[in-house]
Amino acid sequence: MKTSIGAKTIAYPAPLFLVGSYDRENRPNIMAAAWGGICCSKPPSVAVSLRAATYTHGSIMERGAFTVNITPRAFLEQADYAGIFSGRDEDKFAALGLTPIKAEFVDAPYVNEFPVVLECALTQTVEVGLHTQFIGEIKDVKVEKGVLREDGLPDLLKVDPVIFTPVSREYYAVGDFLGKAFSMGKRLKR
Repeated sequence: MKTSIGAKTIAYPAPLFLVGSYDRENRPNIMAAAWGGICCSKPPSVAVSLRAATYTHGSIMERGAFTVNITPRAFLEQADYAGIFSGRDEDKFAALGLTPIKAEFVDAPYVNEFPVVLECALTQTVEVGLHTQFIGEIKDVKVEKGVLREDGLPDLLKVDPVIFTPVSREYYAVGDFLGKAFSMGKRLKR
């Protein structure tokens, strides 16, 4: 029997993204965001939802671009810091010893040390309560060669992305390979 726990932000797992943007003075900034994910396959698009009070919100609105940097476990503390402190008050790249790189296809910086980066052009915004959902068309994906599989795709275990549980505010790592998508269920067809 199930017990009601009320309306909560429970949808496991959530990503731990670092969203990169430039401010008015062309200063690179990053912030942690967990409200996000792929939202369209054609054109390839990702959505991130940010509160209007964040410094990054204004930068994305002005510049029309952002990057999504997938946080690896090795940079968990830096990513958490980027979600606690504001780019209004400090240069988070410098504070964290991270290297900003100008994206090739959009007007936004990415984190050089992170193994997977999505370069996104803002295509749409949707107001949802306290948040603005920024939908960005993925113009390019940059991947460190060391995390690529033989087929040219990122190896999830080598990327080692951090996942987040929103209500309990905890971080986890990905687990075991369970099977091939769009294949396993075929065994159940009668």
